Amino acid sequence: MSELIQQIVQVLKEQVVQDTVVPRNIRRAAEQAIEVLLDESKEPAVRAADAIAILEEISEDPNMPMHTRTIIWEVLGALEQVK
Repeated sequence: MSELIQQIVQVLKEQVVQDTVVPRNIRRAAEQAIEVLLDESKEPAVRAADAIAILEEISEDPNMPMHTRTIIWEVLGALEQVK
């Protein structure tokens, strides 16, 4: 697995999934994105595209704390670099 994907998974786990201030539906979507990124049966670019779709869907949630939204946007930017 690429180092970039590992870093993205780590950021999602530490700063979104484990943050109890983040609403449950957003943490659940981050967990789904992590599962997709760790699925070795697909090419890295496909995994990144699937994770982007999941994270973009929740990025406009009005209940999301601003610091979490910023993290999600940073993760989306990093995922767009995966080839």
